[in-house]
Amino acid sequence: MSRVLVVWCPDWPATAVGVEAATAGAVVVQGQVVACTAAARAEGVRRGQRIRDAQRRCPELVVRERDTDAEGRMFERVADAVAALAPKVEVVRPGMCAVPAKGAARFYGGEESLRLLVQDAVVEAGYDCGSGIADGLFAAELAARTELGGLVVPAGESASFLAPYPLSVLDRPELADLLNRLGVRNLGGFAGLPSGHVAGRFGADGALAQRLARGEEPRPLAPAHAAVDLSVRQEFDPPAAQAEQVVFTAKRLAGELHEGLAAGGLTCVRLNVEVGFADGHVLQRLWRHDGLLSTLAVAERVRWQLSAWRSDRPKAGVDADGIELDDGDEAGAAVWGGVVWLELTPEQLVPDQGRQQAIWGQTSVTERVARAADRIQALLGHRGITRPVLTGGRGPGEQVTRVPVGDLLPGGIPDGPWPGRIPAPAPSVVLPTRVPVNVTDATGAPVVVSARCTVSAPPSMIAVNGRPVSAVTSWTGPWPAIERWWDHEHSRRRARFQVVTADGCAYLLAVEDGLWHVEATYD
Repeated sequence: MSRVLVVWCPDWPATAVGVEAATAGAVVVQGQVVACTAAARAEGVRRGQRIRDAQRRCPELVVRERDTDAEGRMFERVADAVAALAPKVEVVRPGMCAVPAKGAARFYGGEESLRLLVQDAVVEAGYDCGSGIADGLFAAELAARTELGGLVVPAGESASFLAPYPLSVLDRPELADLLNRLGVRNLGGFAGLPSGHVAGRFGADGALAQRLARGEEPRPLAPAHAAVDLSVRQEFDPPAAQAEQVVFTAKRLAGELHEGLAAGGLTCVRLNVEVGFADGHVLQRLWRHDGLLSTLAVAERVRWQLSAWRSDRPKAGVDADGIELDDGDEAGAAVWGGVVWLELTPEQLVPDQGRQQAIWGQTSVTERVARAADRIQALLGHRGITRPVLTGGRGPGEQVTRVPVGDLLPGGIPDGPWPGRIPAPAPSVVLPTRVPVNVTDATGAPVVVSARCTVSAPPSMIAVNGRPVSAVTSWTGPWPAIERWWDHEHSRRRARFQVVTADGCAYLLAVEDGLWHVEATYD
């Protein structure tokens, strides 16, 4: 087992969006808490809670949307602080990095001296952290997360150190729940189960989790040296002046890298990313992962490297209007000279143990589809192929946004509130254009909705776009939507109704400015 030093920055998503530990704050994605500060936890806020539940426990809670770009960009500073003391820094994820401890510990006079020195360097860089040393990455991470700010687990004692920890630290909720129901309460109990029975009952992932519980490497080490160079490289001529050019190229290179590894039945535990600049500077970073790092994940890490390096560069001067330019501007690009080459190199190659495919003869096509989308984007441009993403909104047509493949929706998915939002179930077909409809009551008079959303009479008959009249068998509504009420020139008032007709059709109708139209239909 190799000795590993882990540096762990607590609540990193909150730190990246500017929420201090002393402030009760939470970071959310799709209305759910994914990280919170120590002050928020003291008030009962926990990961996985909905925003409203968290705010009920802590009314003064500061809520921020998660910013993954900021997390990666800011953590580069932590990685640089560690790299100044120990080589081969591996970024496990934004908020945690690891370095081999054996050689550095000899140089600095012991493992405890190394641990404290690295911890002090990160704190001096402006970030709180814990640091721990143990056999293997998993035990070292838990050592860094102790309340003491980290500790050194003596060599050969990782299993006994891990034994009291609850099963939840494996980050496998379903496995932990099942083991609890079987009477296994902690990592020590799980580690003591026969390996063959665990593999047969819980599969490859369960066997991997048991190796972690025993303080062993997550997979049996079988380093393989490639007979051929599997690295991929792209030269830029002329130099790429914009970061987006480099990031887009990184996605394509990552696809080529995965294909080369798959052809040899291999995968890599670490990925080395190097970026060369016209001024001779080379930006290098190791990224650790266990298994397949997607093309999007590789592109994101390249973006973080470039963003962090450019944010530390001096300003490029001023433009003709006296406005300061940074390295992201065109004039700034001339200062740092642009990117002349990008290279991705797989490190620590191990046999690929494969992935579980779907049942009934189906195959996993996610990566094939992603690579095909990358090729189409290369031909048609970044916005040449898009995917629908659910977003916030009142009407069904407002709840879907087209986003370029590979991009994330900025700021996550808005969670409202959306007064007047149509309840579930969602309609099956949203019409691209308005289809006029006549709505009348039992006397044949048009149904009118007042400014106070009072219906003049129950809808009795409807005629869609000149079709034969259909009787209304049931209806519900209205759901009023008043938008931009503060702007009289652009304000908008409308009301929606759900109706079912005698011929079995169901419609979502909307009335605006006294005119009715079909907005969507239900199956």
